Amino acid sequence: MTRYLLMTTRTENFDNTYVPAHYDYLNRLKEENRLEMYGPFGDGSGGAYLIQADSFEEAQKIGHSDPLIESGASILVVKEWLTK
Repeated sequence: MTRYLLMTTRTENFDNTYVPAHYDYLNRLKEENRLEMYGPFGDGSGGAYLIQADSFEEAQKIGHSDPLIESGASILVVKEWLTK
């Protein structure tokens, strides 16, 4: 599996009511042994999480299934991360 960095940025439509579902989603990814680490940015603009996936397309699918993204509260950028 390859590592992918999923970065979320809050939109003007950000709503805190989606945050618990977002963390539930991250916990599910952790239980599936896909999530390596996650956390918010210090400036409050969003956050990032590092996952493992078989392809870029799968990583995008995982990211776009995040309740924050599905709701339009945040936008998503997915990058393959060649960590060492």
